[in-house]
Amino acid sequence: MQSLTKLKAILRGCFVVSALSCLPLGASAQNSADFPERPIRMVVPFPAGGATDVVARIIAQQAGVELGQQVVVENKSGAGGTIGAGEAAKAPADGYTVLLTTTSTHSVSPHLFDNLPYDVKTDFAPIAHLGTAGTVLLVTPSLPVNSVQELIDYAKANPGKLNYASSGNGTIVHLGTEAFMSQAKIEMTHVPYRGTGQAMTDLMSGNVQVLMDAIPTGMPYVKKGQLKALAVTTTERSPLAPELPTMDESGLPGYVSTTWFGVYTPAGVSEERQARLHQAFLRAVQEPAVAERLRTLGIEPATDHTPADFAALVQEDSDRWKKVIEEGSITVQ
Repeated sequence: MQSLTKLKAILRGCFVVSALSCLPLGASAQNSADFPERPIRMVVPFPAGGATDVVARIIAQQAGVELGQQVVVENKSGAGGTIGAGEAAKAPADGYTVLLTTTSTHSVSPHLFDNLPYDVKTDFAPIAHLGTAGTVLLVTPSLPVNSVQELIDYAKANPGKLNYASSGNGTIVHLGTEAFMSQAKIEMTHVPYRGTGQAMTDLMSGNVQVLMDAIPTGMPYVKKGQLKALAVTTTERSPLAPELPTMDESGLPGYVSTTWFGVYTPAGVSEERQARLHQAFLRAVQEPAVAERLRTLGIEPATDHTPADFAALVQEDSDRWKKVIEEGSITVQ
């Protein structure tokens, strides 16, 4: 009888151990399958109402559909996007915080700021490339040029006479124009503005002569005859202005000046959750209605790629702008 009692005790112990040993695996699998179980916070490191914010809200809505949970946009602007990026980098590595950002925070700012609140390579995990936007090279209508080569020839024949506008020191508009001048071997005087709104007005009046602006913003003025467009800065012609050549076609081989949009998580998020987010965001930008809305904003939605592909794109862009910044002695002071 005593032996039977001991046997039952042993069997009960084995059952408990066996059951407990199964729980972690079962719980882990369930957590992975159920992610996300609550809304996801999307940090946008630029102001509400701006171009990046508009893009973020379009994508967040569809990503929420793909994930089965709301994706809530939270604007944390300041210091060229570095404040919001720094906050996102310090968020818990559970997949419930993502950063939707652009070239500015990951390919440009590391070469402009000495004390960033984040490290691009160690604080983030690349999730998905969402799309790419280019600019259009615009000139004031009174300028006697109708092509990129004619602009280059005019600048060389009239040193010191051309001023180019930008949306501020260290912006893609600034860097893209500096890259153009470097490759074309010309000089123009930089006139920085806070955004391109006032710059556009001054361009039409002739106070400045050259500006690289977003294609959807600039082309309406071209169609009204208030500005002239010479080329686009993308690798291929834009569907918003198919009549315009690329800078490469215009005699500047390999010239590109674009802004990418992408999603990151803090480093340390599990591979399973990274994969889930990658799939959801990529599907979101490829959804036909979303893709069409992005194209009207001058953004070409990303196609199939891996996070590693995205990381390589960002690094290539970073190398390009680092060279421009160093050669042009560009600062944000």
